[in-house]
Amino acid sequence: MTNANPRQVVFNALYDVILKDAYTEVAIDRAFQSSHFLPQNYGFVKELVSGIVRRQRTLDALISQFAKKPQQPPKLRLILQIGLYQLRYLTQVPPSAAVDTSVELAKNNGLSKLSGVVNGILRQYIRQAETVADPLILPDDPIEKLGVKHSFPNWIIKLWRDEWGQETAEKLAAWFNQSPTIDLRINPLNVSKEAVEKAFMEANINYEFLSLPYGLRLTSRVGNIQQLPGFSEGWWTVQDFSAQLVSYLLNPQPGETIIDACAAPGGKTTHIAELMGDDGLIWALDRASSRLKKVISNAERLQHKSIKTCVADVREMKQFQQAANRVLVDAPCSGLGTLHRRTDLRWRQTPENLVELSQLQQEILTTAATWVKPKGTLVYATCTLNPLENEDVIQTFLSNHPQWEIDLPPDNFPSKSLVSASGGIKLIPTEHNSDGFFMVKLKHR
Repeated sequence: MTNANPRQVVFNALYDVILKDAYTEVAIDRAFQSSHFLPQNYGFVKELVSGIVRRQRTLDALISQFAKKPQQPPKLRLILQIGLYQLRYLTQVPPSAAVDTSVELAKNNGLSKLSGVVNGILRQYIRQAETVADPLILPDDPIEKLGVKHSFPNWIIKLWRDEWGQETAEKLAAWFNQSPTIDLRINPLNVSKEAVEKAFMEANINYEFLSLPYGLRLTSRVGNIQQLPGFSEGWWTVQDFSAQLVSYLLNPQPGETIIDACAAPGGKTTHIAELMGDDGLIWALDRASSRLKKVISNAERLQHKSIKTCVADVREMKQFQQAANRVLVDAPCSGLGTLHRRTDLRWRQTPENLVELSQLQQEILTTAATWVKPKGTLVYATCTLNPLENEDVIQTFLSNHPQWEIDLPPDNFPSKSLVSASGGIKLIPTEHNSDGFFMVKLKHR
């Protein structure tokens, strides 16, 4: 294979995502596997594909604003999105290059007769940008205004505005359009913090320690994460600050039996093993055997021996009645706290899904509660900010199960300042620079 034209690869990946409904990450991986790249083009391709998927609504609003016809052929719209994204969001691409390469894309993809349209719209945007602060004309409606400006569906903006107000809704929308940070969790059973620090410094990897016993954040781009020192040796695993807090809230102890009800891909399962000193029994459950393979793979790389897996629908599990000291329900959820990581999720999720998920979460929590021994601990967590999936689920559960109550985090919990008056913990990304998360510890009376 010869070195591929990066913008053609971007076009091909976007064609799969936007016109064929492929997942963004899958389309990007496929593009990387099928094309030979110069190393410096990897980041550029990923930025363009991910950014354009995120910013679809804004880019489409610009196209509608500048195009003479209300509808464009799908391929033409993709090319205009590629050109406009570079002009609007990338500082490293000269405007002339963004225009010329987009015109070439049109010619190379059967749209030669429309290459003049591409040239005209992009140059019109450049002229406007030279005379006004922002060429984009926004609607008057406050929800729609934020939706167009930051490229989100109206219902997500409304969800945030209803809970936190217009100002915070806008801050969240802007925050979720940033590239995500990468946090690591050091495995103290295999390595010391000092050894990881030394290895990273020698490899010129920039990082900072988090306010957690074994957490650190990479502060610059590192390329393939699996090529970093210590990956194959099981020194660390990737896990966001917020997700690391969940296992500290569970507070597993050596020798206990723990059940992780929705375990895949195993980040929290392996953290539980580390907090127990790999001494005890951890059951990792999931409906999909393919997903449990990731748990097994992660456990093997980190050299944990205390984890067993079981393929099961949690709601139908009867054999774990009062079998566990502690149970973690990291529930399937809408993922609205991870919109910066899951590029196309904002377009795939729907309000109807949230209602269905809340019912599923209630069913899982109700069953998982029966697995806890008397005086045991049950932790419920989601990576979403939606009250329907968080506070409402917990309140309904407590109303129906008076033998359970909210419990405060353990004394060694590393972030006690995050605990609300009700005892739950909700991490807002704009306040904590982490994934959005909800977690609460429950105890059996």
